[in-house]
Amino acid sequence: MGSETIESGWLLSRETRPTATGAELVYWLSTVDGPRCLVVPGQPYTGLIRQSDTDAWRQWLGQRTGWRLSATEARDFELAPVDALYVSDPALWRAIRQYAETSGLRLYEADIRPCDRYLMERFICGAMAARVANNAIVAARPATPSHQPSMVSLDIECSRHGELYSIGFYAEGHQCVLMVGPEQGGPDYLHYVEDEAALLRAMLDWFEQHDPDIIIGWSVIGFDLALLQKRAQHHGLRLSLGRDGSEPRWREQAGPGRECGIAGRAVLDGIDWLKAAFYHFESYALDAVAQSLLGEGKACDDVRGRLNEIEHNFRHNKPALAHYNLKDCELVWRIFEHTQLLDFALARSQMTGLELDRTGGSVAAFTHRYLPLLHRAGFVAPNLDSHDIPPSPGGYVMDSIPGKYRNVLVLDFKSLYPSIIRSFLIDPMGMVAGLAEPDPALTVEGYRGARFHRTQHRLPAIIAELAQQREQAKLARNGPLSQAIKILMNSFYGVLGAAGCRFHDPRLASSITLRGHDIMKTTRRWIEAEGYQVIYGDTDSTFVHIGDEPDTDTAQRIGRELVTLVNQRWQQKLAEQGLDSALELEFETHYHHFFMPTIRGSSEGSKKRYVGGVEGPEGLVLTFKGMETVRSDWTPLARAFQQELYQQWFSGKPVTGLVRRWIRETRAGERDSELVYSKRLRRDLEGYQANAPHVQAARLANQLQNDVVYRKGSRIRYLIGQSGPYPLGLGETNINYEHYVEKQLQPVAEPVLSVLGRAFSELDGDQLGLF
Repeated sequence: MGSETIESGWLLSRETRPTATGAELVYWLSTVDGPRCLVVPGQPYTGLIRQSDTDAWRQWLGQRTGWRLSATEARDFELAPVDALYVSDPALWRAIRQYAETSGLRLYEADIRPCDRYLMERFICGAMAARVANNAIVAARPATPSHQPSMVSLDIECSRHGELYSIGFYAEGHQCVLMVGPEQGGPDYLHYVEDEAALLRAMLDWFEQHDPDIIIGWSVIGFDLALLQKRAQHHGLRLSLGRDGSEPRWREQAGPGRECGIAGRAVLDGIDWLKAAFYHFESYALDAVAQSLLGEGKACDDVRGRLNEIEHNFRHNKPALAHYNLKDCELVWRIFEHTQLLDFALARSQMTGLELDRTGGSVAAFTHRYLPLLHRAGFVAPNLDSHDIPPSPGGYVMDSIPGKYRNVLVLDFKSLYPSIIRSFLIDPMGMVAGLAEPDPALTVEGYRGARFHRTQHRLPAIIAELAQQREQAKLARNGPLSQAIKILMNSFYGVLGAAGCRFHDPRLASSITLRGHDIMKTTRRWIEAEGYQVIYGDTDSTFVHIGDEPDTDTAQRIGRELVTLVNQRWQQKLAEQGLDSALELEFETHYHHFFMPTIRGSSEGSKKRYVGGVEGPEGLVLTFKGMETVRSDWTPLARAFQQELYQQWFSGKPVTGLVRRWIRETRAGERDSELVYSKRLRRDLEGYQANAPHVQAARLANQLQNDVVYRKGSRIRYLIGQSGPYPLGLGETNINYEHYVEKQLQPVAEPVLSVLGRAFSELDGDQLGLF
C-alpha cells in the first residue's frame, strides 16, 4: 500500500465497470492540479429482499458462488423486514435481476448503479474529497472546490452532405481552427491539414495536448459530436476523446445531456442548458440567442444562404471560413459567460448529485437526496410501479372577474408547494409511518386518506435546508446557485406524482395540491373580509382590486398590511394544530392598470390571460400573460398592435381611431415587414399528418429549391398569400391582407372593443366617426 494523499475536485464523469471481484467504480475529477482518475475496486452489486422470501432466494441461488445475504433492521414500505443481498459476480447479478422480474420475488433498489449508490450514501453531490492510495479511494466525503473546470467551445463546419471542412476551438487564452486544404496563409490560429482523416487526427492531438475538462457548444452532442463520430467511423478511426483513450458512449433516448458520455469529460450543450436555467427565446438558433443576449451574432439566418457561403468560402476563401467557424465558438463561449451557465451547471450538480452534464433528471435528483436519509431511518425504497396512476389535481385556478381595473395588487406565496411540504410534514416515508400509527395525535391528516407522521419524516428537513441555502445564496448574490436550488425545490412536488418515480403516490401529490387549493380559498376569504375584492387567483398568486382611488403609496401600504395579516393568520392557524408554518405570502406587484378579458365568444372571465400596466419613470410598462404578445406563433404585427393598443387604452386615450389606422396601414402594405410568421419544425416533413401552414410553407420551399433545406429543427419564416402559405423570399408575393386583418388584428382588438361596446366590424372599412 502506497502513501495516502487527499484528492479533491469536481466530478466530471462516473462509471461502473464489471470485474471478476465485483463492480469497479471509476470517477474522474477536475482538481486544481489537473484531472485525476480514482477508482473504488471490488464493490458488490446490492439489492434488498424480503426476509419472508429468503428461503426461496437461497433455494434458487443454490450452489452458485459470488453472493451473500446479510441481515438488516430495515423494512419496506409495507413494513415487511428486509435483508441485503450482495453479489460480486456481474453475470450472476444480471441473472438475479432477471429472475426477480419473472418470479415475482421482491428485489428492491436493484436499479441503482453502484457508482451512484457509493456517492449518495456518503452525501456526495457534484464534488468529492477522497483519501487515496495507489489511485484507489480509501474514503470519500463531500467537497466544495473553489476552482472552475477547464472548458473549450467546439464547433465544426461541413458541407451539406456532411463532409468535414474545419473544426474550431475557443478556450481561455487559446483559439484554433483546423482546416482541410493546402497551406494558403491566414491568421495565426488557422492550421491546415491534408484531408478529412488528418483533420480528425489533428483534433484528437489537440485534445491530448490541451485536455479540457468540459466541452461546450451549440447542438454539440446531436450535431458536432455525432458527425465527428460518423466521419471517424467512415475513415476507420477511433474517436478517442475519453481521457482513458475510450470513444464516446452513445445512449439513444437517454434524455438531454446523457446521449453521449465521454470518460473524464463533461459535455454541455448551450441550448439544453439555457432551457434548464429557464431562459426563453423565440428561436434557439445561435444567431438569434447571441443577438438577444450579446447584441451580436451572424448577419444571415437563412439556412440555404449560410450553406452556400460556407461551401463557397471552403473552395475560395478558407480564412473567411475559419473566421466564421471561430466566431461560432466565441459566441457560444460568451453566451456561457454572460448567463453563467457553467456556474449554474456546477451548482445544480452540487444540489442534485446528478452528473455534471445531465440537464433532466428531477426524479433521479430526488432519489439521490432522499434515499440515504430513508436508509438511515430504517426503510428501503419501493420499486417503480408500472400500473396506471390515478391523476392528481392540478394547481388552484380561480374563476376570474373580467374587466378593466385600476390598482390591482398581486400577492404571491413564496415557493408554495415546498412550503406546504414543510408545513404539513408531507413525506413518502412519513405517510407509511403515519398510516401505521395508531395514535391520531401523532399524525397530520392529508388528503385522499393520507396521514403523515409528526416525527418520522425526512423531506420537510431537506426542503428547509435548501430554503436556507437559497437565502444564503441570495445574500451572497450567487444567482446560479439560487436558481439551481429553486428549480430543485419546485421539482419535488412533481416527482411525488410522477409515473417515473419509485415514491409516487397520488395521495402524496394530492396532499400538496389540494392543500394549496384550500390555502388559496382561505386566503381569499381573509382578504375579502378586509373589504377588498379578489378578482383572480392562480396556483400561488392572488389578484386583489383595492379600488380606483388609492395612490401608489397607499397601495403599497395596503399590500404590506395584507401580507402581514395573512402570514400571521396562517402562523396562528397552524400553531393550533401543533405545526410550524413555512407559508409566506409576499407583495409582488402593484398594477396601476389591469385588464382581465373574457373567454372569446363568452361573458365568462378567462384564466391565465391578463394585461397589467405599471407606471414608472420610463412611462407605462406592460406585462402580458397568455396574450398574443408573448406567443411565438403570432406575427410581429399582432404583437406591435397589442402593445400600442393597451398603451393608449390604459392611458385613457381613445382607441377606435388607432384600430382603424392599423387596419388601413395593413391593407395598404405599409406593415409588410411585420406580417412574417416564424415556426420551428419539430419533426421531418414526412412525419406531419396535418397540413399546418408552416409545414405547407416548408414543403413549398424545398420544392422550389429542389433541395431538402427545411427539415426537423429548421425554423421556417413564411407569409400568407392569396393561394395559402409561402416561404419568405420565395414564390408568391401576393399577400392576403384580409387574413392578417381577420386573424391577427381582430382577435387582439376584440377584448378591448367589447368593453367599449363596439364591434370590430364597425371599424373595419372606411367608416368615419368622432372617436
